[in-house]
Amino acid sequence: MRTRGDRLFTSCLTVGEILVKPVSGGHQEIADRYAGFFRRPGITVLPFNLEAASRYASIRQDRTITRSDAMQLATAASAGIDLFITNDERLSKVVVAGIAFVSSLNRAPI
Repeated sequence: MRTRGDRLFTSCLTVGEILVKPVSGGHQEIADRYAGFFRRPGITVLPFNLEAASRYASIRQDRTITRSDAMQLATAASAGIDLFITNDERLSKVVVAGIAFVSSLNRAPI
């Protein structure tokens, strides 16, 4: 990724989910270290904003897509992300306007 000059984008929801375990275990130092990772150069944390909310409403018309997955996809779509990588093989078959490619982690061209 660094060699190609790629940038990593993720949503604030992802960061929140990553912090749940250390915070619930009372490990603030670990939570701070995890949060610090997302402040590194080459990593952008995207907000869930009004444009994402509008895209979310469209994506949620497919009730097989969970709320959290729809938030992730909507955030990526509103930012015009080229490649959305997911651990959910089912999501890799979803077509979302604003995202060029949705791929499972196993099939991602990385």
